[in-house]
Amino acid sequence: MLVGLISDTHIPQAAKYMPPQVKEAFKKVDLILHAGDIYQLSVLDELEQIAPVLAARGNGDTKLPPDPRIKESHVLTLDGMSLGMTHSVEYPEPPWCTIEKAMEREFGGPVEIIVSGDTHVAIVESYKGILIINPGSPTLPNGMYQLGTVGLLEISAGRVEARIIQLR
Repeated sequence: MLVGLISDTHIPQAAKYMPPQVKEAFKKVDLILHAGDIYQLSVLDELEQIAPVLAARGNGDTKLPPDPRIKESHVLTLDGMSLGMTHSVEYPEPPWCTIEKAMEREFGGPVEIIVSGDTHVAIVESYKGILIINPGSPTLPNGMYQLGTVGLLEISAGRVEARIIQLR
């Protein structure tokens, strides 16, 4: 299974439209996960033309109307692997909130893969046996108005590989 990962699109504040490079990066994905700060439902509609979409509600999504694709967090089983997606998980782990506490709060228990956004900083790291992925932002990476990043997650027969794609 190939999953497209995106977060912090901030459309139309960061960019008027989704960069066309996102569609190219996601052309073979089976599912798209948006880790929040969507700002407009049309972003999800556009992504859904590529593959089914699930999204986490970001701190900037307070004015979005209810939509069945959007939840505060999602817990999924993909090819036998447990994945939790939410907008924000404190990482690196701060002293006041361990990764275990964050998973309990956000997902109701442990998961093998965490997908989050919020920081606009792309990361793929393994920590305490958990794969942590933040795809960054395609429109506002590292807080800068420029073409940014998305992520790809491949899960196959218990094997997981994630990578960040720099859009060009």
